[in-house]
Amino acid sequence: MTLVQLRCFAAIVDAGFNITQAAAQVHATQPALSKQLKQLEDALGYRLFLRHGRSLVDLTPAGRQVLEHTRRLLGEARNIRALAANQRAEAEGELRIVTTHTQARFVLPPALAALRRAWPRTSIHLEPAADAEVLARLDRGEADVALISSSGSEPAGGVAIPLYRWRRVVVVPRDHALAHAGRAPTLATLAEVPLVSYESSSRADSSLAAAFADAGLAAHLAMTARDADVIKTCVREGIGVGLLAEMAVGALADPDLAVLEAPTSIPGCITWAVLPRERVLRDYTVDLLRHLAPQLDRHDLRRVVAGHAEPRWPAPPDWRDLSPVL
Repeated sequence: MTLVQLRCFAAIVDAGFNITQAAAQVHATQPALSKQLKQLEDALGYRLFLRHGRSLVDLTPAGRQVLEHTRRLLGEARNIRALAANQRAEAEGELRIVTTHTQARFVLPPALAALRRAWPRTSIHLEPAADAEVLARLDRGEADVALISSSGSEPAGGVAIPLYRWRRVVVVPRDHALAHAGRAPTLATLAEVPLVSYESSSRADSSLAAAFADAGLAAHLAMTARDADVIKTCVREGIGVGLLAEMAVGALADPDLAVLEAPTSIPGCITWAVLPRERVLRDYTVDLLRHLAPQLDRHDLRRVVAGHAEPRWPAPPDWRDLSPVL
């Protein structure tokens, strides 16, 4: 039994029992992958997969137990490689980030530019995804770091690190009546107009919907989108009043739009970095987190993510205070 065989076994599970896709994941041919699986099952003395004809359809009960141990072994092998790379001050590596469009478009670019200057031989992969998909992709091992925002409790599925706080803002064309009202709109005012906001606003657990419901009101969502640029375009076209993250709009980028304070009853959000547990962080990952949240201590980051200390994170600053740094 070898690490290569275990890596092939895990890849088959992660590919939904599709041998062709699993082979592509581990950069092997399909026959070579099938051979590795046969050798592993022969070494163990039992089947890991249930089969229908020549197709793999599920794990056997024993296969599920082996998968648990395999995940831990592969994780520790990854940690050893990361530890060795850090000790050698190795400049090469790969950093996979999954996040929402707003963070990818309006927050990450300056931090990634700084990271690229410090680590020019490191390959960075940035993948925007829907809110509901961000943590799922981290859980499937498709990312090293997930960035996601929440107005409630901290995200599950890994080590959650608070980076910064931010609020939603109301966005309208400069000739809109709300722009000339001389005051921020109330929740009752917003309940009377069509709104354009993030697709998460239409979910049953939406904090935006809860804010309206708590006031005995209902939001009229004329349109939702995951892309803040699309939301702003829809606002310009008169589809509705925009409600989006404060970092997604600015005087220089959007001179034709008026940005108004949202009602205080609409809760603020915290952007979190979520990382797999018990992971040895590469130096460039620590640098990225420090670029995004300078209040974090790099030694605390390493110890907590590795599982050697309980998290005691400093209070995250407001985006408005932090953005000049980023």
